[in-house]
Amino acid sequence: MPHFIFALLLCVISFTINAEQFTRFSSAKKHLIKTLPTDAKSIYCGCDIKRKGKKLVPDATHCGYVPRNTFTRSGNVNQRALRIEWEHIVPAWEFGHQLQCWQDGGRKNCRKVSAKFRMMEADINNLAPAIGEINADRSNYRFGMLAQNANQYGRCEVKVNFKQRVIEPPVYARKRIADAYAYMQKTYGLKISNQQQKLFNAWQQQAYAANTDSKKL
Repeated sequence: MPHFIFALLLCVISFTINAEQFTRFSSAKKHLIKTLPTDAKSIYCGCDIKRKGKKLVPDATHCGYVPRNTFTRSGNVNQRALRIEWEHIVPAWEFGHQLQCWQDGGRKNCRKVSAKFRMMEADINNLAPAIGEINADRSNYRFGMLAQNANQYGRCEVKVNFKQRVIEPPVYARKRIADAYAYMQKTYGLKISNQQQKLFNAWQQQAYAANTDSKKL
């Protein structure tokens, strides 16, 4: 990818800490939908996002996204491929499992008894617009690097290995992801494995190097 294009994409989804605080995931989503910039892109495919009434939908005209499954197993249209959802970059499963409330009753219990969990779940610094199908496929998989080709979603460069439970995001999304993990680590004491920490550090360094190179052109 030419450096100037890489720098442009990096700026579009660059990470900026937002001071807005919410205690309900639903409230955070409403706020994000209302304030979403007109030039926002989906995190894993870089698709334009359009408003359709009160909903957000991906525009695959230029990003080349093609659903992995156009239809569900029951034969219905895969609606999640046609909408934008708010992806927890650090999955609720990951930060929830580090709290006692999750051990006592899962996500539902954490929402009921833990103010910390509610704040983490609703923290907009950890939320990004994603095509619903990819949000579903990502599930709570960890981020990593994969040898397979990126052809599951048309020209969208994200890769998902369901057997390994690993997702590899496109280059332009990696700094945003690494920054979100760093933010959650600093703000809430999120524990990150050494392997993941090394990966995120590398992604931040690569983004910095690419940005520096682009300024020299």
